[in-house]
Amino acid sequence: MAKTTSAPAKASSNRPEERRKIVATNRKAKYDYQILDVYEAGIALQGTEVKSLRAGHVSLNDAFAIVTDGEVWLRGLHIQEYDFGSWTNHEPRRARKLLLHRSEIARLVGKTRETGLTLVPLSLYFSGGLCKVELALARGKAKHDKREAMAERDAKREAERVVGRRIKGW
Repeated sequence: MAKTTSAPAKASSNRPEERRKIVATNRKAKYDYQILDVYEAGIALQGTEVKSLRAGHVSLNDAFAIVTDGEVWLRGLHIQEYDFGSWTNHEPRRARKLLLHRSEIARLVGKTRETGLTLVPLSLYFSGGLCKVELALARGKAKHDKREAMAERDAKREAERVVGRRIKGW
């Protein structure tokens, strides 16, 4: 009888929060938009874009996504030219194709036809060596909604200060 031994189990980090390296976030998106649904999409990049992303030279401020001819495109994303690139460097603000399943694209087509809904990138990150975009289906907030959100945030912060002072005995 042959004796089989298995290799000891490796402690791998399969948790998504440990494997995810966030490159950029769109902090104003949650302030300007009401987030309805979130999707994870791959992004088609060129070689120098990936190198520039790994260096952190990216801005999501003016980025948005549109659906045209059954494809989702990310526009307005600024990836700075790679410093050590040559004639192979990329265009900083070119349209980049997002990689989603057909069923997700069909769902997005239906939802974006509704008035007031748009696709906004929330973050850009590397997951398992691949660049991903966290894309949100969102509705724009009115000015009074933004004021309410700021007032709630300030009230919560003030309540935490009061509780902290009471704990410390001030």
